Amino acid sequence: MNLVCSECGRPAADDAMFCASCEGLLAFETFAAAPGADLDRDRIAARRNSGDPRDRSGVWRYRELLPAIPLEAIVTLREGDVPLYGAPLAAEYAGMRRLAYLHLGMNPTASFKDAGMTVAISRARVTGASVAICASTGNTSASLAAYAARARIAAVVLVPATGISASKVAQTLDYGATVIAIEGDFDAALRTVRAMDPQRVAIVNSVNPYRIEGQKTAAFVLLEQRRWRVPDWIVLPGGNLGNTSALGKGFREALALGWIDRLPRLAVVQASGAAPFSKAFREKTDLVPVHAETSATAIKIGAPASWKKARAEVAASLGTVLDVSDDEIADARAIIGRDGIGSEPASAATLAGLRRLVAEGTISSGDDVVLILTGHVLKDGAYAAAYHESAAPFANRILRGVDPAEVIDRLNAPA
Repeated sequence: MNLVCSECGRPAADDAMFCASCEGLLAFETFAAAPGADLDRDRIAARRNSGDPRDRSGVWRYRELLPAIPLEAIVTLREGDVPLYGAPLAAEYAGMRRLAYLHLGMNPTASFKDAGMTVAISRARVTGASVAICASTGNTSASLAAYAARARIAAVVLVPATGISASKVAQTLDYGATVIAIEGDFDAALRTVRAMDPQRVAIVNSVNPYRIEGQKTAAFVLLEQRRWRVPDWIVLPGGNLGNTSALGKGFREALALGWIDRLPRLAVVQASGAAPFSKAFREKTDLVPVHAETSATAIKIGAPASWKKARAEVAASLGTVLDVSDDEIADARAIIGRDGIGSEPASAATLAGLRRLVAEGTISSGDDVVLILTGHVLKDGAYAAAYHESAAPFANRILRGVDPAEVIDRLNAPA
């Protein structure tokens, strides 16, 4: 696999982080050849029955499609082995006949970041890095901390001093990372990280092309569980947009390999207070950074680094981009919970966005749609607790000073 600039197309060295000519983000070239014996999807799927954790991983099971990393250097927690759930109540809420969730929050550190982090940290191990660093709103920091701990690499994370989930920070601390709280938002933290010398420290944000290679495998995991039937639409939240570029790349590679016969359309949903990509898509202009404000902290990003790569993937899939309010996200998250699944707020932007797209006719009620949930409900327990203590339409308030027998009688009463 060759590393090239995603903007000017010039080749780059394997250890480069940005293009030496234009400073654009790097990417590994997509497969264009027909599959050979080493890429037989049945043989890859058979690895699920192996006792080797690298074979059981939903990332390393597809290692022929990843940058070459020696097996002994792989750092894995069996990431990517995530479920596809039915979503009956969410389907009703959105006006759909059927709907499904791919829950990436069921990864080892409870977010989608693990699929990319396993590759980034394995690569850092190969290069002999002793320190890895990231900027984070919480999920990347927890993932880096866990995988660096397994690799015996020191982890340093930069997080905003305010406005992120305390649960995510506690998780990061528990895994042993050094946490530095900065005065500023995620975008300021990422600027600091990007300015560092990649020869001194492994940078593992989604600007790292190895991260994207790991995250693209979610497309293969989804397709495999559907017996390689392609959905009409994939709806995913948009923050720094690395996951959009990764999933789009994964689907394009599956198409190039002859594993599927068409691409699903991508719908990227941002929070209205952090929606520069949505505005750029709507107005057909380049992205202009904004000061992000949203309670969906995982996507509270005003200057997404991967927006150009994400825009190319949305265009290739004939997809769309939109934004929804924090109130819409909050109610959608409560509905996901009623399906017995649960997600952090940013994930629920998908259901809120789908409901809007169905109402306006972009998506038909009979379309085959999968929502990507990127984080677990326990990633931000304080958010859920506050919602249910509020006057929100789907709040499930704690009952106080009532007779349990009366409650049971009421629940047993005929509808």
